Amino acid sequence: MLVDLFPRDHGRYSSLPLFGTVMNHFADWLTERGYNHTRVCRHLRTTRDLDDALRSRSCGSLEEITREKLHACAPKRAKDDPNIASTVQLWHLYLEDQGSFAEPRPTLTGKLLGEFAEYLQGVRGLSMITIRRHQRTASQFLTQCAYEEASAMLAKNVDRNAVEAFVRVTGQRVDRASLQHEIAHLRSFLRFLAGRGQIKVGLDTEIDTPRIYRGEQLPRSVPWETVQKFMSSIDRDARSGLRDYAMFLLITTYGLRASEVVTLRLDDIQWRLGRIRIPIRKTGSELVLPLMDSVGESLVAYLRSARPGLSHREVFLRCRAPAGPLKPTAVTNAFEKWTKRSGLNMPVQGPHCLRHSYALHLLRQGVPLKVLGDLLGHRNAESTSVYVRLSVEDLRDVALDLPDGSGLIHTEEDRYE
Repeated sequence: MLVDLFPRDHGRYSSLPLFGTVMNHFADWLTERGYNHTRVCRHLRTTRDLDDALRSRSCGSLEEITREKLHACAPKRAKDDPNIASTVQLWHLYLEDQGSFAEPRPTLTGKLLGEFAEYLQGVRGLSMITIRRHQRTASQFLTQCAYEEASAMLAKNVDRNAVEAFVRVTGQRVDRASLQHEIAHLRSFLRFLAGRGQIKVGLDTEIDTPRIYRGEQLPRSVPWETVQKFMSSIDRDARSGLRDYAMFLLITTYGLRASEVVTLRLDDIQWRLGRIRIPIRKTGSELVLPLMDSVGESLVAYLRSARPGLSHREVFLRCRAPAGPLKPTAVTNAFEKWTKRSGLNMPVQGPHCLRHSYALHLLRQGVPLKVLGDLLGHRNAESTSVYVRLSVEDLRDVALDLPDGSGLIHTEEDRYE
């Protein structure tokens, strides 16, 4: 591969002290992920500078490169040097994929967080996603308490003032709902430490949590006419337009979440049976729906004309390198892109408003709440009933009439008669 890319000076790359032995394989790895020759050459040239930077940080061989040393070579802000920033990220992915990273020395924080994870899984039976969120909060708290530098002082450093300081700092960067989750994670960690005798008992009960009232925020939706105009504005002559139109049509036809769209697999589309299977990750259930003609046509157009010919089983793939499945954030980015191009007045941000608009549209068409809840993948009726509050015009029809004037109090004298 190097000989094809650099016929005259390929030796300059294969002889690099750190990366030389894997440069050829790295070039093949980039090509497999959809990078064209120009981009591959650019990253290989930047690798020469990265090789020098790592050797200046006392890396004598590929086996000595750690994640920390690799990312220390990247600028703090990617836009300051986009080339080196993107090359560092690609080498991170490559070394991770090959299992070539040097394992860092175990830290005291890492050991404690690992034991905390075992407790959360073995005692409380939490999922790995929830455990990682608990660990993130616990790690931030330990950093504030300087646990790595003074682990023996944990009982002294973790007191009411430390807890209050952490909650105050966290509250400045997150909203009330997120702060409620952070405090729940912190309480769990404090109980864990107290159970081990590392801090005093009862600190977890001294944290006040923000009040979140059920139904205090309405679901965000836009008029159904605006949704139709948004769909019509997507340019289906472009590859990305074909893909994005199919994704948003799934949301506006079935009310899917972004996470459900990007995890949809080719095997979930049962063409001969005329149905589509939707795994609901949030509830761990599965929803089987009829494959509507419009949805089937949009999927066929995308699969035939725009989907990269890769072995991935996910339906929707990236249009640009690195090739591969999408993440939920990609649906958000596509929504923002087409919203801006459409010129429509859509004050809400994010594709989830299409799901809310779909729910309200069905409700106005007379679809029963139970059926609507089943379509949206809700586990209880309370999650669905919130959409009733959005149907303002329908609520006007069931409002009670005001009592006539004879029953009203008009003056202070009337109040005491």
